[in-house]
Amino acid sequence: MFSGALTALATPFRDGNIDYAAYEAFIQFQLENGIDGLVVAGSTGEAATLTDTEKLELGRLALKLAAGSVPVILGTGNNNTQATYELTKKAADAGFSGVLLVAPYYNKPTQEGLFQHYARIAEIEIPQILYNVPGRTASHIAPQTVARLVEYPNIVAIKEASGGINNTTEILRHCGDRITVLSGEDTLIYPLMCVGAKGVICTTSNVAPKLFHDLCAAAATGDHKTARALHFQTYPLIQTMFVETNPIPVKYALSLLGLMTAEYRLPLMPPSVANQTIIAEQLRSFGLIP
Repeated sequence: MFSGALTALATPFRDGNIDYAAYEAFIQFQLENGIDGLVVAGSTGEAATLTDTEKLELGRLALKLAAGSVPVILGTGNNNTQATYELTKKAADAGFSGVLLVAPYYNKPTQEGLFQHYARIAEIEIPQILYNVPGRTASHIAPQTVARLVEYPNIVAIKEASGGINNTTEILRHCGDRITVLSGEDTLIYPLMCVGAKGVICTTSNVAPKLFHDLCAAAATGDHKTARALHFQTYPLIQTMFVETNPIPVKYALSLLGLMTAEYRLPLMPPSVANQTIIAEQLRSFGLIP
């Protein structure tokens, strides 16, 4: 259902408000460059500072622009199960292709708590992507818990961002083809696809969507020579997009591409002057800016 390179879209702001004109042009840029899906209101989109109304407005605009050409997924996860349920229900009613459900953060639930959280959301009829990112949440969805959750038909995929290949291996060992694994780490796209992942929910594809579409397409078709070459080609760009906390570098890069302002909502701030130089130099080396 979900495969290839799906961009975790940055959210453009202007004077504290969402810049919908820039957002529309940005989505067109993604679609014209062959992206395989759009993920709205994830961590790259500064979801923590968006209201539910803003998330739904951004998502509805993406749905309208995509017009069924690619899946549009809305980030509805929260550390409050009832709040997650309510926003996920609204996403289902609005016709999104799926929802992205980050593991509850700060609460530090047990595995049983994680299971019950996701089981509650799984009552809603919409394709659901679990999101395991312990570096941000202090909450790890164990492969054994994933294996229990795939018994719910609406849970179809997991964005795996635990920082290595082992968790993906264990998930697929326990679940087989009952779940789709999408990399949540841009540097691990090719390695994870080699063991059975189907693609990536990607940050760096904000600035270079075609490169990451091509990487995933090559890996999916078994063209390992091309995929491996693209893995090494994209690696320095990926590293630069994480020189500070995501989405600080990628949003600054998008401002250099003329796609949005480098405006953030607190507590995020623009990158340091030194890192601004690093980001600009990397974009020049890729031929993305003069």
